[in-house]
Amino acid sequence: QVQLVESGGGLVQPGGSLRLSCAASGRIFSMNHMRWYRQAPGKQRESVATIFGGGSTSYSDSVKGRFTISRDNAKSTVYLQMNSLKPEDTAVYYCNYYPNLGPWGQGTQVTVSS
Repeated sequence: QVQLVESGGGLVQPGGSLRLSCAASGRIFSMNHMRWYRQAPGKQRESVATIFGGGSTSYSDSVKGRFTISRDNAKSTVYLQMNSLKPEDTAVYYCNYYPNLGPWGQGTQVTVSS
């Protein structure tokens, strides 16, 4: 059974940092690409960062240079280190397999506010 469990969100001031984690199960993790998404209130879910099975990464323009995606295949976990956070980064963050999506997890709320 495919399951994705996100954690690590919270309230942070602008300029602050957070590290999100996503524990995955149900597929052979090391063979799958993984992606972080986010959904702000009233907006569509958008892709934030992708890490491919070989370890290469890609980022949306809005987070490039501030966010870093990484993975630990031994723990079947993908991470998102978020630095220099801005109010516009406020959203619920989700991880999922890419491109073959699994069921969505509950997400983790990130709120950037002073």
